[in-house]
Amino acid sequence: MCEGGVEREYRRRRKPPLAYLVLPGLLVVNALIQTSRVSGDGGGDGSGRWGPPVFAVLLVLAVARVALEQFRAHTRVTAAGITAQGPVRARTWAWSEIYDIRVEQAPRGSGRAAPQWLTYLYDYRGRRFLLWQLNDWQLDDPYAEVAELCLAAAPLRSFTWERRPDVEERIRRGAVRRRAWLWGAYGAIGSVFLMLVVGFALIVTGRSDHPFLLIVCVPVAVGVVLGAVLQWYWSVRPPRSLTPQP
Repeated sequence: MCEGGVEREYRRRRKPPLAYLVLPGLLVVNALIQTSRVSGDGGGDGSGRWGPPVFAVLLVLAVARVALEQFRAHTRVTAAGITAQGPVRARTWAWSEIYDIRVEQAPRGSGRAAPQWLTYLYDYRGRRFLLWQLNDWQLDDPYAEVAELCLAAAPLRSFTWERRPDVEERIRRGAVRRRAWLWGAYGAIGSVFLMLVVGFALIVTGRSDHPFLLIVCVPVAVGVVLGAVLQWYWSVRPPRSLTPQP
């Protein structure tokens, strides 16, 4: 990061916690072991052959994304605007396209193996975009850094950083949508474990079980229904945390 003025660059300067890299690695190793075991056994009737390989590929892609995020993703600020280079693609905004820059708390459940405070850029359509490496892992005080950045960028904008009710309403709707579908995902994950118990009970009692229906279809349905219901409910009665305080 460059001190002074608006020209600055945010890159990884601190190593992530060991658990951030060890856990995905262990999952990949376990998936590879399971894959070789299924291949060695011949897969029975073949119905279980595709599961471990697909799971292993997905985990390898997830680990690759984490590595790209750590070594490639960064944010560059210039007099022309802001460029956020993600793990794969980059996006650039001119200062006239930027509505606000805000530091926000990461979703609950992320734990200490991920940054707790993230910085987002908002445009005038209410959409938000992550500014990579501008977080509490890489900076001692993200709030102070963002405040300084906004102050330095003020002369480059044709208007002030004042808030507009119409944009704030779009931002609120986006926050409601993200929270609703996050809880929908939590519900889907919880239902996977519940369906595992149900499937085990069916096997013990000698009844016919349907793994694909129980482990895939039911959790997906639960997640979609829960996310849609919560989005509708919170659109009418938004949570206090998403309601502007006087």
